[in-house]
Amino acid sequence: MVSMVCGASAYFTFISIDALHGARASVSSALQMAQPTLLFLMLLLTFLKVKPSDLHLRKWQWGGLMLQGCFWVAGALLLAYLPFPQVLRLGMEGFLLCMICPTATAAAVITGKLGGNQGSLTMYIILANLMVSLLFPAMIPLMYPNSEATFWTTFTQIVLKIFPLLFLPFLCAIIMRNLMPRVTRMLLSIPNAAFYLWMTALSIAIAISTKNMHNSLRAGDGLLPQIAIALGSLLACVIQFSFGKWMGKSIGKYTEDEIISATQGLGQKNTIFSIWCGYTFMNPLSSIAGGFYSIWHNIYNSYQLAKKYGK
Repeated sequence: MVSMVCGASAYFTFISIDALHGARASVSSALQMAQPTLLFLMLLLTFLKVKPSDLHLRKWQWGGLMLQGCFWVAGALLLAYLPFPQVLRLGMEGFLLCMICPTATAAAVITGKLGGNQGSLTMYIILANLMVSLLFPAMIPLMYPNSEATFWTTFTQIVLKIFPLLFLPFLCAIIMRNLMPRVTRMLLSIPNAAFYLWMTALSIAIAISTKNMHNSLRAGDGLLPQIAIALGSLLACVIQFSFGKWMGKSIGKYTEDEIISATQGLGQKNTIFSIWCGYTFMNPLSSIAGGFYSIWHNIYNSYQLAKKYGK
């Protein structure tokens, strides 16, 4: 929660200082470079702990993929073939973006802090990204028939967006474990390193999300569309955290660590990716759904951490 408040406060403080107006472009570019760098480092630290032999398939993973995929396909078909008022359509687009969005790479950090199985969670991150790279471009041409987006152009852009950041840390971790064991032990000996990287990345993500929502209001998009998108993202958040927890408890009757992994795997999202997808392939206004979802899921994560550690 502190990181979220810091991120939002930093944005409003920055734009309120006239002397810093000339540095906006430079700061924006720096933050765009900082985000993938922090995500890469978080994933690297996670993969140094998680060996390939720890990546197990679980029933809850298939259940999660079915939930995300079915909501996305059914919702996309409704939007493609039925007329909806603009505000309702925006709310539905925001909801669907948050449903199909793959699991956040940072989810492994929170899962570890909560006592979950990082191996199972990492496996779901890989599976979810594979599913999104296929299902998302399959439905976009139906939802936006007048756009230039085709399956292959959308697929290529998505693959180039997510897979380098997902698999490069994995390969680096394998190389470091085998060729640089001392460096690996040194990195893993730093207490809560991945968690502090997550807090920093969260502050940046919230600052950027606040900027997007603020710019939308300043552009005259109105408050009602933002409310519809906020409610759609909140509904997606509640459904996925709840379904993830139910799957962990009911499908296979898993131990507590797998229940935590299922809950975080479904609920914690790569909102940076959803913002990019919304802005690139859908109505640009729907992209702020990722910003709202970032707020909802991190509020719940803060509650989970406070409950576990008694603070």
